[in-house]
Amino acid sequence: MLPTIQDHRNFLKDSLRLSINFALTDQNKGIPAPPLQKPHQSNQPLIHLTSAADLPFDISLRSAICNRKSRRSFKQESLSMDELAFLLWATQGIRQQINESAAYRLVPSAGCRHSFETYLAVFNIDNLASGIYRYLPVTHSLVFERKNDRAGSLREAALNQAFVEKSPVTFIWTCIPYRMEWRYGLSAHRVIAIDVGHVCQNLYLACEAINAGACAIAAFHQNKMDQFVGIDGDDEFVIYMASVGKQRD
Repeated sequence: MLPTIQDHRNFLKDSLRLSINFALTDQNKGIPAPPLQKPHQSNQPLIHLTSAADLPFDISLRSAICNRKSRRSFKQESLSMDELAFLLWATQGIRQQINESAAYRLVPSAGCRHSFETYLAVFNIDNLASGIYRYLPVTHSLVFERKNDRAGSLREAALNQAFVEKSPVTFIWTCIPYRMEWRYGLSAHRVIAIDVGHVCQNLYLACEAINAGACAIAAFHQNKMDQFVGIDGDDEFVIYMASVGKQRD
């Protein structure tokens, strides 16, 4: 039986919390928390990024909020590695690491669980080969995952929204739901949906500081996007995307 409108409305409510015995969550059973980020392979060299303290980008909060809007048309101009580093820091950067499974970041997350990984479909970043990369917030670095070796595959997975491949980079956020389920059980999924909005809004605001624009993307073919990134679609799956490029005058 197909879900109803009311079923989906109920998902947006926090009523489920009242029926959950939180003593039965993995956290309260004493099971160790999942790691803060996915480990990378030992044969994947790290691409270290400029630290946030050394990045020159700045803008008033008022200007960033007033100018923020979705932009789908970009200049045919690359982004620099420092600009990319700034956007990654603003969206998932770590302010203080607590332990191997938790850290305070620059975006809020329920219970400090931060269930997302950031992948990048890179097309035009200075001194960075095209391909699929993943951000490692603990070391503020990138790892190369694979070549983007099938032309049009991202556009196809994004339901033929052509700007995803015309931008210098498209951010692809995946979710590892167990990071949140470990603490909140069945009530985890509503707050995951809330959390990913915090991440993308920071991207929009940070883009204004580098004269770039972003367009959030929630419409895509789930299976094709998971295959494009190279994840299993169950324990990790794509949840949100955003293309970024320099603003047209």
